Amino acid sequence: MSTVIEQAVQVRLVASAPRLESVPATLHYDRRDPFAVRIDFPAPATLEGADISWTFSRELLAKGVRTAAGVGDVRVRPYGYHRTVLEFHAAEGTAVVHIGTGELLRFLDRALTLVPAGSEHLYLDLDHDLAELLGDAR
Repeated sequence: MSTVIEQAVQVRLVASAPRLESVPATLHYDRRDPFAVRIDFPAPATLEGADISWTFSRELLAKGVRTAAGVGDVRVRPYGYHRTVLEFHAAEGTAVVHIGTGELLRFLDRALTLVPAGSEHLYLDLDHDLAELLGDAR
């Protein structure tokens, strides 16, 4: 069984212009980091012209498809019946994207099949993480 889930999605980038621009993105879940999800944006979709990744809690994403969630750098909330808004806050500014709620729910279902909610701790390799941390201290 694979330990990684990737799902290509189209998101709508909300810009200051009156239109929404469709851009590609990839949702990513790896059971070796069972509490987190990641969304990757390729360089052409970013203002900086470089690949951008945002990592945040799987629980935040799951909650945000139903009700507004998040108070920090990443915020998620439903938008109508079929879309979810993801806001990414950084010192450079805020990026707002709309994504189909159905796509998010399919991704979350796959991630929950791989690592059920409440069992994330069983997939942590604390010995390996501690060894890496101590190895960096040398």
